[in-house]
Amino acid sequence: MWSSAGSCVSGTLLKTSDVVFSADDFGLTESVNEAVEQAHLDGVLTQASLMVAGPAASDAVVRAQRLPGLRVGLHLVLVEGDSVLGHHALPQITGTDGRFGRDQASLGVRYFFSSAARRELAAEIRAQYAAFRATGLPLHHVDAHKHMHLHPTVAALLIDIGREFGLTRVRVPREPPRVLAACGHRPGWGDHALYAWSRVLRGQVRRAGLDCDEQVFGIAWSGQMTEARVRRLLAHMPPGRSEIYFHPAIESDSALQSLMPDYRHREEFEALLGLKFPIS
Repeated sequence: MWSSAGSCVSGTLLKTSDVVFSADDFGLTESVNEAVEQAHLDGVLTQASLMVAGPAASDAVVRAQRLPGLRVGLHLVLVEGDSVLGHHALPQITGTDGRFGRDQASLGVRYFFSSAARRELAAEIRAQYAAFRATGLPLHHVDAHKHMHLHPTVAALLIDIGREFGLTRVRVPREPPRVLAACGHRPGWGDHALYAWSRVLRGQVRRAGLDCDEQVFGIAWSGQMTEARVRRLLAHMPPGRSEIYFHPAIESDSALQSLMPDYRHREEFEALLGLKFPIS
C-alpha cells in the first residue's frame, strides 16, 4: 500500500514520488474535464495536459484555477485537432475548417521539407504557448498530441519557442519494451522502433538543459489503461522517475466516440480512482 516512504506492489517497494499519473486531452470535452477534476480530487491524478484550442478549453481552465495542486502543461496540437490561428494563417498545414488533419506521416513530410509549412508551424506553436500563458496557469510541462514532437523539426521548435515561455520539462514518450513484456504484452517491431527513436527527442531535450522522466507508459495500451493493467505495470516499474498517462472521461460522449472509438475512457477514469491507496 502507499505510504510516506512508498508503496508495496507485488512485493516491490515503489516510491510514490517516482511515478506521476497524468491525463491528456484536458479541454477536449467537458466529460474529460470533469474526469480530470474528480480523478485529481478523489484519485491519484497529479497532472494534466491542456489543449488550448480544444472545444472545452475555457471550462478546463476554470477547473484548473480552482485546483492549485493540479500541475497543468501544454498539450501541443499539431495533428488531428483545432488550431489557434485558423486556416487563413495556416493554409499549408490545416484544412479550411482550421483543423490539422489525421495523417501524421503526410504532415511530418510537409513540416520537414516545406519552408512555408515550417513558418506556419512555428507561428502556431508560438500561438499555443501564448494562449497557455494567457490562462495565468503556471506552465508545468509540454507534450504533444499523438506524440507529434517525436518529429525532430517539431521538437526543435517546441524547445526553442518554449524557452521564451518558461519551458522546463518535456514529455519524452519512451516506453521500454522489456517492461511491456514483463506485463504480458508482446512488443512488436513498432514498440521497439518507437523506443529507439525516442532517444533522438531525449537527446534534444537534455542538450537544451530541460527535464524529462526516465520512461513514459501509456503508449502501447493507449486508451486501454485499465486498473488491472496499471497494477501489473506498477509491479514491474523500472528504476527512475516514470509517467503513466491516461485519457479519462466521465463518459465517451459523441465527440470522443468520433475521435477515439476504441478508447475505454470511463475505465481509465475508474482506474485513476481505484489506484488510490490510504495514506499512512
